[in-house]
Amino acid sequence: MTMDMTFLGTGSAYPSPHRGASALVLRSEGDCWLFDCGEGTQTQLMKSQLRAGRITKVFISHLHGDHLFGLPGLLCTVSLNTNPEQQNLNCVDIYGPRGLRHFLRVTLGLTGSQLLFPYAVHELEPTAEQSPEEGQLSLEMTAESGPLHPQEQPGRTISLDVSTDSYFLFEDKKFVVKAFRLFHRIPSFGFCIQEHGRPGRLKTELLKELGVKPGPHYGRLKAGEAVTMENGRVILPQEVLEGDIPGRKVCIFGDCSSVLGDGALLLCKGADILVHEATLGDEHREKAVDHGHSTPGMAAAVARACCVQRLVLYHFSQRYKPCSLQKEGDEDEVSELKRQAEDALQDTGVEVTLAEDFLTIPIPVRRPSTTN
Repeated sequence: MTMDMTFLGTGSAYPSPHRGASALVLRSEGDCWLFDCGEGTQTQLMKSQLRAGRITKVFISHLHGDHLFGLPGLLCTVSLNTNPEQQNLNCVDIYGPRGLRHFLRVTLGLTGSQLLFPYAVHELEPTAEQSPEEGQLSLEMTAESGPLHPQEQPGRTISLDVSTDSYFLFEDKKFVVKAFRLFHRIPSFGFCIQEHGRPGRLKTELLKELGVKPGPHYGRLKAGEAVTMENGRVILPQEVLEGDIPGRKVCIFGDCSSVLGDGALLLCKGADILVHEATLGDEHREKAVDHGHSTPGMAAAVARACCVQRLVLYHFSQRYKPCSLQKEGDEDEVSELKRQAEDALQDTGVEVTLAEDFLTIPIPVRRPSTTN
């Protein structure tokens, strides 16, 4: 199963000519999941090889505008490009902090926006530790008011599971997705996407030697069932299967100056890719923390604690022009951000990548385990 990640916006605060506002897409077998949706995301999608109509789920890390302002417009544009005669359109599930449901309901309602597909907003209930007191949104401000939007379906309200220090969002045949708490100027979250492991390949040559012909027996063995041959011989799956293929893990952090509790570190342990903000360089650490943000060194510390394979830095201050857009004589400040992270990870083997708009990172299948 192919999987990749495309960055649509890698800048902070606002979209600029060289970096869009925060947005990235995780794609798996054609399905697209959008993480954050800053202003201008729909334009970035049009410039990319991705199709907005393939977005089935949206995850909003926090309610600051550079991560959210693009969502109402994107939903409306997807609707405009939807065939009105198409039947049984799938519901778009949207996950984010408390207040997101009210924001969308009011925005779509005030603008008279009708959608051709249903949507549901599933809200994460933040804890008081996730922001300073002045950043905590009151219940009055975020409370639902009025009836559901005509295309809105009831969503869930998801509370912290204190036993795991995480939020269980959903599980399907391919993935289990959870969220974890981050500290920012307003409550922020990160997301862990864990792919289910799969049985290894059948040892076809061995099966031939054992007299097992291709057909139903192959399917049963692949599904983990024992097979009894006509001569009474019982063949166990572990005899004829290569090692299990571990599932891939991708972790995407919203804006933060620190993680809270053990949830993030436990969920992100051994991740294939960890996407973490690095708004300012290490030399501006105090300013970054004062504004609820991180530096490359801080992101590297999280990557080290989680023993990840690859750290991808994004959400850069607009002062940091992408390497691909720099001209002769420009000061290459963004490469210094990469060096700072690499210095902090020099004895770990963790690969560091600087995200740019439209960068696509393939996420290869893991090698089979050798325990069988």
